[in-house]
This record gives sequence, structure tokens and C-alpha cells, in this order.
Amino acid sequence: MFTRALLIGLITAAAAVPVFAQTATPGVDARQERQQQRIDQGVASGELNQREAGRLERQQDRIQGMEEKAKADGVVTKQERRALQGAQNRASRHIAKEKHDRQKAR
Repeated sequence: MFTRALLIGLITAAAAVPVFAQTATPGVDARQERQQQRIDQGVASGELNQREAGRLERQQDRIQGMEEKAKADGVVTKQERRALQGAQNRASRHIAKEKHDRQKAR
């Protein structure tokens, strides 16, 4: 009896997991917000000029488009999550590079 109940519980839990992981991307959303704050802070401090900030903003918009496209079919796959993470990693490097170069806002 216990084994049967355990088996039913495991099957129910396994069936529920994909429901929770379908389109939720809280990590992507939180990281997008942090990167946007870094860009805003760079503009405010003068570390980013308008051209650099515009380029970084467009990159963030492309990542947002990738996320929306991934969510469009109702499931964000591992490959789509990996692609989003890679794009965010590149954007993060670009933000750091632009904030620490010699160009300043005038």
C-alpha cells in the first residue's frame, strides 16, 4: 500500500513539474532589470555617452524580443534558455566594456 501511494505521488509530482517550468523566466527578467539599471547608472554618472547607451538599449530590446519569441509557443525550452543566457552574458560584457572605456559623456 505504501509503495503504491509513493508511486502515485511521484507520478503526480513529475506531471506537475513541466507545468511550472513552461514560460516562467524570472531569472531572465531580473537580470534584464539589473542590466538596465547598470546602463541607467552609467548614463547618470557620465561613464556612458548617448551613443553607447543607445547601442546597449537596443541590445537589451533584442534580448527582450528573444524572450517574447521563446514564450510565444507556451514553452521555454532548455535551448532557448541557454540562448537567452548567452545573449545576456554578451550584453553584460558589453555594458562593462563600454562603462570602463575612455569615452565619457560630454
